[in-house]
Amino acid sequence: MAGSTAKTVHDIFQSMEYGPTSSSAATAQAWLDHHSRSLGLFMDGKFVCPADRQTCSLVDSKGSAVCSTVCAVDHDVSKCVSSAVIGFKAWSSLSCFERAKVLLKMGSVLGQHGQCVSEVCELSKTSCSPSTLLRLLQYYSSWAQLRDSLITDWSPLGVVAVVASDDCSLYSLMQKVVPALAMGNSVVIVPGRSSAPPALLLAQLFMEAGLPSSALSVLTGSDVSLGAKVAQNPNISYVTYSGNKQDGVTLCKATAGLGVPVSVSPCVGATCPFIIFESADIDSAVEGVMETAFKAKKEVQWVLCVQESVLDGVVSRLRLRMAAMKCVALASEGDRAQVDAALQEAQKGACPDCILYLFSSNHSPHGQAASIWTEDLTLALETAKSLSVGSVWVNSHSMSDPCLPASGHKDSGTCTDGGQEGLYQFLQPSSSSSSPPLPRSSSISMDYSNFGTATSPAVIPNGSDPASAPKSYLQFVGGKSCKSESGSSVAVQSPEGTTVLAYCPDGGRKDVRNAVEAAIKVQPGWMKKSMSARAQSLHSLAKGLEAKRRDIAASINAQTGLSLEEADKEVELSIARLSDWAACCDKIQGGAPPVPQSGFALSLPEALGVVGVVLPDNRPFLSMVTLLGAAIAMGNAVVMVPSQKHPLPALAFIQVLQSADLPAGLVNIITGSRDQLTAALANHSVLKAIWYWGNAEGCQYLQYTCTSPLKTLWLHCQKEEKDGGMDWTQLRPSHKEEMWRKAVQWKSIWIPTA
Repeated sequence: MAGSTAKTVHDIFQSMEYGPTSSSAATAQAWLDHHSRSLGLFMDGKFVCPADRQTCSLVDSKGSAVCSTVCAVDHDVSKCVSSAVIGFKAWSSLSCFERAKVLLKMGSVLGQHGQCVSEVCELSKTSCSPSTLLRLLQYYSSWAQLRDSLITDWSPLGVVAVVASDDCSLYSLMQKVVPALAMGNSVVIVPGRSSAPPALLLAQLFMEAGLPSSALSVLTGSDVSLGAKVAQNPNISYVTYSGNKQDGVTLCKATAGLGVPVSVSPCVGATCPFIIFESADIDSAVEGVMETAFKAKKEVQWVLCVQESVLDGVVSRLRLRMAAMKCVALASEGDRAQVDAALQEAQKGACPDCILYLFSSNHSPHGQAASIWTEDLTLALETAKSLSVGSVWVNSHSMSDPCLPASGHKDSGTCTDGGQEGLYQFLQPSSSSSSPPLPRSSSISMDYSNFGTATSPAVIPNGSDPASAPKSYLQFVGGKSCKSESGSSVAVQSPEGTTVLAYCPDGGRKDVRNAVEAAIKVQPGWMKKSMSARAQSLHSLAKGLEAKRRDIAASINAQTGLSLEEADKEVELSIARLSDWAACCDKIQGGAPPVPQSGFALSLPEALGVVGVVLPDNRPFLSMVTLLGAAIAMGNAVVMVPSQKHPLPALAFIQVLQSADLPAGLVNIITGSRDQLTAALANHSVLKAIWYWGNAEGCQYLQYTCTSPLKTLWLHCQKEEKDGGMDWTQLRPSHKEEMWRKAVQWKSIWIPTA
């Protein structure tokens, strides 16, 4: 335009000065100004600013104040969760189509305000592309539509609390919020400091999209302790956490004994291998290294692993690329001192934090992701399958899409996010007779160091074996019947408690150690067996049980008081259960979901490894066979602790195991004090998961203890009349599906194409 004084793009490019402020930035600033740059809590579909509350200030990378958030107190938590209960009733009562329509409408609203969301994220130093959020909404709106038709016999949990650490990204937070809403739950978000402003903005936009008020609430605070306060509310059904591991461990310990399941996704701070093989396109691999090394926002730490034959070539290319760089933007002014110190070290000729080396990734406690660079597809797939990580990218890195599950292995998580597989953490098997596995309660005052140290009653001292004593059984470790390491035995009483039926070994920590060592040796080979071979072994086990049917029925009759007829029916049902799991071996598999990027991806179920199972008192034989079949059918090895009250049916089953076509050490049975053996399982670093039926103290102990390393827990507070809501004789299809899903972890493999 003639006479215009506005600078052209060419002029701005030549001077490298900032261009004029865009309308999107003005919109974000206007939104903050509208709230006087003091963002309150979001509940009942609106912002609430309670008086006399502490606040947390949020600053940008230059140290300038962006806004402040309110620190919620107990009264705010109680009011918010009570409101969320009402929101759940309104949201879950809608049809699948109506819920899907709201999520789709949210996609349209996000499209209108995407620039504002992007700007608020940038000001909060938690960059998140609106397009990735839009993809998240579109994907899960489809699952909201199809929930009742494709995920049958499952129902929403209720009120879900989604907690994040201060360094958690907005996308990681919303990756839990959106599927929880899609399945019909109401959600209380407890964001970290950086993700609080965009989370509050998105909550407001959800209301504009038609989400019922109180179906989504946001409580802000100063640290992760607010998440523990939310979990203490008896109306919270489930707590899921995303962020760094330290805060996740703090949350787990703070919520131990409250009776609420807690899952952890430590998506921040993991160390991931970036592996370059000699068969890689070296130039592309080096470009990928540069992208990961200098990303503006890095949630994981990458370790470069280079095959020795191409090490010099990779190093020379990296030096060439680094020499062309002029500057790297600081995440904050506080990082300047650290950068200056690194420069001084480099000028002295030492750079200890920049090392190229090859190491065994599976020996690391981290199991989040890996990047593999090679043009050899066979090598890529073999390496991806052997790595103990949840996500593998071939000739790429840091790709994500909600259609694929992200399941942390080892210390990188106890739940699965993404894909259809990630939906089940927000659902429970539908059953009119079921009750929550963990009844809500207050934490018990416990001395965790002394849990399980009480002496077992009625023990025969080592070396004492009166001739008149009833039969003495042996436990089963490493494929052999053996005494306990202590050499002592415990008396097993009749149902009336008037007669000693037998003596069983009083197992302890050393027995658990021996059993786990035996299981570790055999489990990898069992997992690698073909599915049909595993099925054949389970059929063999069922056939062996049929041959010992009368003996097992007699043991059930003597131990539990069931009539011989009822005991025989339980054995018959147990044989059918083993046959069911044998049939499932080659039916449960992953897939290749379509991804929006070019190329394709794989979603694969993998065995957890070694699973500890503490069995219930109710239906002691049928429950053991059911859980045993689920675990080993999926490729796991097990260390089983029979019912302390009714151990004899499990010990009689050892005869079946000895004649079965199962590798020695795959199944181990240790009897004794339930608490003592639970403590031994919890403190063994190799066990990947513990399935527990027991008392409230045991549940609390496991939640508090199984945090380093993280173990996947499936806890049930045992009740005499219902045994935690599980009717072992009338398992619904959803209960069986829940069992096999508890027995696997998921791996995603990305293989892009040109």
